[in-house]
Amino acid sequence: MASSNDNASGVGDEDDDYMNMTFGEEEPKTTETSLQRRQRLKREGEIKGRVKSKAEQAAAEREEREKALNESLLDNARAKKSKGFAMMARMGFKPGVALGSADSAEHARLEPIRPQMKEDRGGIGLDSDRKRALNEAAAQSEKRQKVDETEFRDRVRREREQARLERQVYAAMKVCERMDEEEQGGTKAGGEEAEEETRGAKTQKKKKRTISTRPLKSIPVVWRGLIRNREEAERDRRMRHDLEQSSTRLPTFVEDLEDDDKTALGKTATAYVQVEDLEEEDPELDEFNALEVEERLKRLVVYLRKQYNYCFWCKCGYPDETMEGCPGLTEEDHD
Repeated sequence: MASSNDNASGVGDEDDDYMNMTFGEEEPKTTETSLQRRQRLKREGEIKGRVKSKAEQAAAEREEREKALNESLLDNARAKKSKGFAMMARMGFKPGVALGSADSAEHARLEPIRPQMKEDRGGIGLDSDRKRALNEAAAQSEKRQKVDETEFRDRVRREREQARLERQVYAAMKVCERMDEEEQGGTKAGGEEAEEETRGAKTQKKKKRTISTRPLKSIPVVWRGLIRNREEAERDRRMRHDLEQSSTRLPTFVEDLEDDDKTALGKTATAYVQVEDLEEEDPELDEFNALEVEERLKRLVVYLRKQYNYCFWCKCGYPDETMEGCPGLTEEDHD
């Protein structure tokens, strides 16, 4: 009985248990209706029949070209169609082996030179010219980078120092002019000086500097350039003014006012009189201007000390020539 039960149980184990078996769910088959098929064919036809734009055509051509260029020229499929490859094969060439003798084959090319497409309309040598220009620009930039930084700082410092000295020269010329006007004003009569002092105390207004009427060569050369520049600027300004006035007047305009009418209208101002030697050459002034700015400033300082006992650096005058209390002649002495 036991054996029969065992055999029965063994047979039962080998048989499939159809009651407990699980089956995977089959994907439902989607059937395409005639309407869906017509719509799909219509979409595919529209895609195939659509005319591509120029940008899309250029992109497609570029993609095909890049794909062809990336392929090896020694592939069997392409080599069979190449006459050049057939000629080299008859001469003993094999793909993957360089041409020439064994000594030179170590560094030789294993594939032909690939073609390079030219997409712009420039000439054949334009790329080489651009490359040469880029190389020259790169070389110049390297040279500029190699310039010593200390040399650049020294040059900038010298330029600033020159500009500062030029400003000091101009200020010294103004002082010379003021001192000269004060000296000339002191030679007037005592009544005239008292009257001018009283008028100045009442008005408390700064006197406006006028254009000089003295001959230029009678002015000391150290500050003659200040007056000459001022006279030339005034002459040019008046010439421009007269030109503008003449262009706005009618051709038939005639100014026939009598003296009394001009006085009544307030047109009694003295006309501008140009300095007589303004147009003449002045070699002495040219020689002075050709000096270094340090030398010009030194001569101005010495002129003020000898002529007026005035120290440009102390900004004050002294009672006698000894100038007791002044530290020295240079700016460094006054630091």
